[in-house]
Amino acid sequence: MDFTHLDSLVKALDVLATFVFALVGARVAADRGLDYGGITFIAAVASTTGGTLRNISLGIRPNWITNPWILGVIVFAVLITIILRTTKPIGKFLLIMDTFGLAVAAISGTQIALAYKTSWYAAIVLGVITAVAGGLLRDLLCQVEPVVLHRETLATSALIGASVYVGLQQTSISHNLTALIGGVAVMAVRGISIYFDLHLPKLINRGLKNF
Repeated sequence: MDFTHLDSLVKALDVLATFVFALVGARVAADRGLDYGGITFIAAVASTTGGTLRNISLGIRPNWITNPWILGVIVFAVLITIILRTTKPIGKFLLIMDTFGLAVAAISGTQIALAYKTSWYAAIVLGVITAVAGGLLRDLLCQVEPVVLHRETLATSALIGASVYVGLQQTSISHNLTALIGGVAVMAVRGISIYFDLHLPKLINRGLKNF
């Protein structure tokens, strides 16, 4: 099976999500003072890890091997970062774009998994992995606390969006509308969590007194 049966719009948005993740990854690397090689490497890791893990899990070749546009948009994102020469913290515009990329990655990852006849729960898991794995590895390599582990409900947003998408697949709603609703769910949950500073509960460190 190949991807020819998938919507061309979704594939185009997948490339756009790659660009967004690469741009954010390059900015994070620039903030950490990495050189041009380091910036390029982090941009590539941030934008391709999730899709690569998904495809390997499905037994197919990673997108960056079969689609030259993937590598092209990564280089473009790095060039933009270098030309602008900015190391300011990521602003609202990039945060919005990153949220859009998260939504596209979660839904497209889930969609591709379903197209390869995985179970519904595996499709949801692979959708979440597609959306958050690159950012997790990006933060670890840049030696910053991974965003996905402590704030902004990144994984939760992707999980809810992927679940909505899978659930709506069982209805008579059109395929494109289903994808749109799932993507909006991702962006809405993350947007609300950022605006109201919401996050999952954390354990309170009470020391070892109770042990």
